[in-house]
Amino acid sequence: MDFNLTDERQMLQDTLRRYLREKYTTNVRNGILDSETGFSPEIWSDLAELGVLGALFTEDQGGFGGAGFDIAVVFEELGRAGVVEPVLDSALLAGRLLAAAGKTEMVEDVISGVIHLAVAHGEPGGRYDVDHVHTQANGDALTGRKALVMNAEAADHLIVSARDGDTIAFYLVARGAPGLIIQGYPLLAGGRAGEVTLDNTPASPLGLTLKDYEDATALAVVAINAETLGAMETATGLTKEYLMTRQQFGRPIGTFQALAHRMSDMLIEMEQARSAVINVAGNVDAANRDLHVSASKNLIGRIGRLVAEEAIQMHGGIAMTQEYELAHIAKRITMADHRFGDTDYHLERYIALSTN
Repeated sequence: MDFNLTDERQMLQDTLRRYLREKYTTNVRNGILDSETGFSPEIWSDLAELGVLGALFTEDQGGFGGAGFDIAVVFEELGRAGVVEPVLDSALLAGRLLAAAGKTEMVEDVISGVIHLAVAHGEPGGRYDVDHVHTQANGDALTGRKALVMNAEAADHLIVSARDGDTIAFYLVARGAPGLIIQGYPLLAGGRAGEVTLDNTPASPLGLTLKDYEDATALAVVAINAETLGAMETATGLTKEYLMTRQQFGRPIGTFQALAHRMSDMLIEMEQARSAVINVAGNVDAANRDLHVSASKNLIGRIGRLVAEEAIQMHGGIAMTQEYELAHIAKRITMADHRFGDTDYHLERYIALSTN
């Protein structure tokens, strides 16, 4: 089997990597982290212009990619550079839900970078249970609370889940709608999220089901895994460079056998992580998709923890300074495990799916 990228994906990867290398420095990111929105409108516009957002959608949806490997290519580069812009939540997850709902014009606006979106599904106490929805729909009005809504403050529209009788449905809520309150806060890994309260808030039904959300979430897991892989590549690269630069007893500390072995273990685990991303990207449309999703998410979470801890320990105190690239990257790797189910959740899910 040929795992090489197609010419189009290779071109996308090269273009995005070159742009981020030139534009997305540590100082630029730190400035974005201190901003009120948690992302750069200029960077967002550039990503749209470069076709990065369009690569997340199929041709039928107005894009030019949309397959698992297209998504993996984009997010690996975003993770490698530590990009904090909400591409995953505002473009991929929300955009694919709108595409499933047949909102063609809105999807076109997402691809062109005109609008920002947020998905409000999780609720207090729900953890990773997708069925834990207590927000109520009374006709075309919603009442309830949503927790950890990524990009909530900057979103022009929110896609909100609510119970309509015995079923879970999804609704579109406009920014500034009556009864909508958003309390925002910065995230440890960068960007911003918010706690959302709805009090008889007007909403438009999207005609989506929980299965549509699960389909979009499967793509989001491909994205977060690829993003973590890219971040781990940066962490291992920084560690290798540091070990060959820092000197002790007249020679680089990377030549000491104990540290060389630890570095070798990191690189071996990285190869397993890459295989996991390739596997889930290639099986995102398979009948046993969920099995591959949970297997990859569990493995990436475990390897990510190892890489982050080893990179920090082999660097020493410098690894925790805000001015050094690894500080942000290690946070991203660690916190990625808590998105869309952590290692324990997906281990249990994998076992349950395997025994059915």
